[in-house]
Amino acid sequence: MITVAVHNKDGKEIDSLNVDETTLGGYVRHALLKQAIVMYHANKRQGTVATKNRSLVEGSTRKLYKQKGTGNARAGTVRTPIRRGGGVAFAKVTRDFRQDMPKKQRRLATSSAILSKLMKGNVIVIDQFGIEKPRTKDFVAILGNLKIDRSCLVTVNQPDDNLYKSARNVQKVAVMNVSDLNAGDICNRQKMLFTKEALLAIIDGSKNQKTESVG
Repeated sequence: MITVAVHNKDGKEIDSLNVDETTLGGYVRHALLKQAIVMYHANKRQGTVATKNRSLVEGSTRKLYKQKGTGNARAGTVRTPIRRGGGVAFAKVTRDFRQDMPKKQRRLATSSAILSKLMKGNVIVIDQFGIEKPRTKDFVAILGNLKIDRSCLVTVNQPDDNLYKSARNVQKVAVMNVSDLNAGDICNRQKMLFTKEALLAIIDGSKNQKTESVG
C-alpha cells in the first residue's frame, strides 16, 4: 500500500490517499513499458522525407557516349547518381513508422508507468486548482507551493479551460485528461501532478478493468 499526501494549492497537506499496488498491476513491467515508449516515439515520426532517385530525375535515358574508344571513363545516362544533377542512389522514400499494441497491453503499460512514479515519490496530489481565470502567474505560484521545479504532467479528470490556458506557456509542463494518459507522456516527464478526483478515477478504473478481466 502506497500512501500519497493530498495538498491544497498553498502546498499544505490536508488529506491522504492509499493506493494499492495491485490495482495498478502489482509491479512495474519494464519490458512492456519499453515497448510502449518505443511505440510512442515511433508514432510521432512523420516519415515524409523523400529524395529523387534516377527514375524521378529529369533527363534522357540515352547513353552519353559509346563504351569504348573515347578515352573517357565508362558512363551511362545523365541521370546516374555519380553525375551532378543526377538521381540519388538508395533514395529515401516516404514511409509509415507507426507501431501498434493491443489495448490491454497499452493500459497495463500506462498503469506500470504510474506505479513507477508512485514508487519513486514523483506523484503529487492536489485537492483542486481553483483557477478562476486564465493566468500563468497563478499556475506557476501553485507549482512553486508544491515544490515542483522540473518537468511535470498535470492530470485532471474533467477538462478545465482556465487550467489549460494558464499552463500552456509554461515550459516542460503539459495538462492531460485521465482518459488520454499514455506511458510515453508519463515517462517523458519527471513529475506527475494529479487532482484528487483524477487519481481516484484511475484507481476506480483499474479496479473495474481487473474485475472485468477476472469475470
